[in-house]
Amino acid sequence: MYDVNEKLIIMDANEMINRTKQFAVNCGHLILSLPTNVVNHAYSAQLIKSSSSVGANYRATRRAKSKADFINKFKIVEEEIDESLFFLELIVEFNKEKEIKLPSYIKKEKKY
Repeated sequence: MYDVNEKLIIMDANEMINRTKQFAVNCGHLILSLPTNVVNHAYSAQLIKSSSSVGANYRATRRAKSKADFINKFKIVEEEIDESLFFLELIVEFNKEKEIKLPSYIKKEKKY
């Protein structure tokens, strides 16, 4: 992982566990702040699932039985993060009146 100054940041497993949990918590708080409508209900349900799966699947990487198993489990984490970002972008798009600001690191890391 790199910071805004492109310096390598090393973090241990416990920090990643805490950060992935906090990501899910932050997504939950965002969802609770949204107005109730059909679009927000659908996208919020997807975001809750994918954002909490980031942390759950990262924890599973800690129990990998081999290097190949670790890589496979970590790819699932990557997919869940990407899915979460997709639903975050949709929520922002459909709630422009709320002026939701995604953290700059989310915008910076998109590479597709």
